[in-house]
Amino acid sequence: MKLLGDDRFLDGVHSYERQLAKILALLLAAVVGIAVFELVIESVIKVAQFQTDWFDGGLIKLLDRLLLVFIALEVLQNVTAYLRDQVVQIELVLLTAMTAVARKVIVLPPGTESKPQLMAGFGVIVIGLAAAYWLVKQARQDQQAGLPQPEQ
Repeated sequence: MKLLGDDRFLDGVHSYERQLAKILALLLAAVVGIAVFELVIESVIKVAQFQTDWFDGGLIKLLDRLLLVFIALEVLQNVTAYLRDQVVQIELVLLTAMTAVARKVIVLPPGTESKPQLMAGFGVIVIGLAAAYWLVKQARQDQQAGLPQPEQ
């Protein structure tokens, strides 16, 4: 029995990965909790101030922060799914990426529409992510239907 045999070494690496994922999940949960608390407090203060003009960019900033918290929650789901299944859930990762891109598009500052390269870039990213998600879903449906999978 070797001290650094392949099985023992891989078990050690796997255990190390899981411990790091647990630490990251706890840290991320704490950050999300603090962000939600801060968002609620800031929103209550702004609502209480009747002088707040939501249409001068305040609403977009609030929406940006809210969507950022949702993205952080999705990342936390990705980490916990990895801990539960010991597999990276590519569908969750792609959905998180689509949410992040949607957030960027939603909160684009005024005047951005005059930058065609940026807008085309966002379009390419959205199409690429949607295509990747569709391919993953098709592969999963084919697998569940018992269709033969291509050789890897």
